[in-house]
Amino acid sequence: MNTPFDWPTYIRLMEQLLDVPLDDARRAELEIQLARIAAMAQPLMAFTLPHRQEGAGEYRL
Repeated sequence: MNTPFDWPTYIRLMEQLLDVPLDDARRAELEIQLARIAAMAQPLMAFTLPHRQEGAGEYRL
């Protein structure tokens, strides 16, 4: 990611959307884990595929 992501806001929104209440300690740990996952994914997302190669399909609602 090129810009920092607002994990606390994302976590609070998902908490409301999924109706899964979390305490502050769990929110803090979840923020650490999500930031760690994003950091691990960054090199993969930066990898450019050859022009004729397709990536996996992306499904959106």
